[in-house]
Amino acid sequence: MSNEIKVAMIGLDTSHTEAFVRRMPGTGLRATRCLAFETPFQDAKGIAERTKTMKELGVEVTTEFDRAVGDCDAVMIELNDPALHLEYFRRCAALGKPVFLDKPLADSLASGREIAATAEKHGTKWFSCSPLRCETTLLDAIEKIGTPREATMWGVLGQAPTGSSLIWYGVHVFEMIERALGPGAQTVQVAIENDATRATVTYEDGRRARAEFPSKSYGGVLRNAGGTEVRFDVPPGSAFYDELVKQVAEFFRTGTPPVGSSDAIEVMGMLDAAERSFQSGREEPVSV
Repeated sequence: MSNEIKVAMIGLDTSHTEAFVRRMPGTGLRATRCLAFETPFQDAKGIAERTKTMKELGVEVTTEFDRAVGDCDAVMIELNDPALHLEYFRRCAALGKPVFLDKPLADSLASGREIAATAEKHGTKWFSCSPLRCETTLLDAIEKIGTPREATMWGVLGQAPTGSSLIWYGVHVFEMIERALGPGAQTVQVAIENDATRATVTYEDGRRARAEFPSKSYGGVLRNAGGTEVRFDVPPGSAFYDELVKQVAEFFRTGTPPVGSSDAIEVMGMLDAAERSFQSGREEPVSV
């Protein structure tokens, strides 16, 4: 690759596409083309408005996949609809270029596993995560607490126009849980308490986490084995976008992902179990 990394943006049904393009200057990344089409998450009017903005940012917008990826060094899949992630990851993996896949990994654990298998088949360098995983207040809290044994995390639960809202938007909170406590989740139990959705995650070694929705903000409390607590509150704004774009740029330069595939699958496993528990009303196992 040259010093400037040309990036193909796949999808314009999310505000992330514009947000990330605006943050590319100074990182060595430049979005050159964007594939745009309607999904249940954005209608034709919204796509037209975002197309105008992207053109103002110097990005060519096209409806043809081959045109969108024709001159790229790397790909960012920015599709709001997780049901489309597997299809477009398959198409992008065949290019032999590094891929960032925006949150959530997929619409189900089965599709997430297939994405990982597709990447392995093609030797594709990739990673997927929520920008909340990069939030500095979370990382500072983890550093202060040392090894957390318990966590309570809260966040927003947007309503998906199709598919699972827990998977589509709950990913932010579950990503923070996995970042803090690491892998090894065994079960998830979802319940509705006082008109709010809450999920309890258990681990075989006694670790425990609680996810609370809805909230108008993001934050959490971490606890270690000695009972020490550290609280963090994510400030208003979107500084975590800046950090994520920096990590994407470093990944495209080095080929070393900041988030491993096992972490992405772990998060997807918790989300899949959470949706199953929401539907069944029972505690559901996490399978990764």
